[in-house]
Amino acid sequence: MLDDVVALLACGVCGRDLARAGGALRCAAGHAFDIARQGYVHLASGRPAAVGDTAAMVAARAGFLAAGHYGALTAAVAEACAELVPGADAVLDVGAGPGHHLRAVLDRLDGAVGVALDASAPAVRSAARAHPRIGAVVADVWRGLPVRTGAVALVLDVFAPRNPAEFTRVLAPGGALVVVAPGPGHLAELVGALGLLAVEPGKTERLDAGLAERFTLARRNGISLPLRLTRAEVAALVAMGPSAWHTRPDALAQAVARLPERTEVTATFVLSRYRRA
Repeated sequence: MLDDVVALLACGVCGRDLARAGGALRCAAGHAFDIARQGYVHLASGRPAAVGDTAAMVAARAGFLAAGHYGALTAAVAEACAELVPGADAVLDVGAGPGHHLRAVLDRLDGAVGVALDASAPAVRSAARAHPRIGAVVADVWRGLPVRTGAVALVLDVFAPRNPAEFTRVLAPGGALVVVAPGPGHLAELVGALGLLAVEPGKTERLDAGLAERFTLARRNGISLPLRLTRAEVAALVAMGPSAWHTRPDALAQAVARLPERTEVTATFVLSRYRRA
């Protein structure tokens, strides 16, 4: 793990600064956290409030994203980050998954380092290998972010939980938040056929309301991606998202088998850019 990334992190128990001590990170109070051989560190404390993605979900997401189906979304996220804070030196990706989007952001921000934070150990193991300037951390966003106050210029949140108070705390003055959420009608062609979760009405308005006390909306745009997916790709798309927790694997497999060999699907997203108030 890069020293530049270690300098951004805080103890998951007491919040004090961390420093490298051999193969571990240690704070002044004596709390120590081993750096795994894969290059990530587990900074979560206490019983987790959130359940992270399984290894199967992470593998499905990594494969689907690597195939380029959401390539236009990833490019738009990287562009938004570069426009908001072009000189950003540190980026925190909350709910980073395998680090796919953060990798693209770091490619646009020359010299910046990134913290890929996720509640899922399989996701963090993958993210640790995604880019040489990524440091990967297992942590629970609801229990506080193990990141120093004012340490990052950008917070990235793609289909992930949001903790506005903690986002504000870790952002430096002039910092920005980029949020991606599913848009109206996201994967509508599959919702009925496969029994997937639908996007609730008013989702964007609730997003703004939850951030209003701490962030000001700078810009928002919708992204619509027409996809033509094989049955295997549809199965991977479902397996990598929240519907994976709400569908029985056998029932899903049967429903996917009834689809045409290729299915026209529309993925819609809302990309929001916020300034720290």
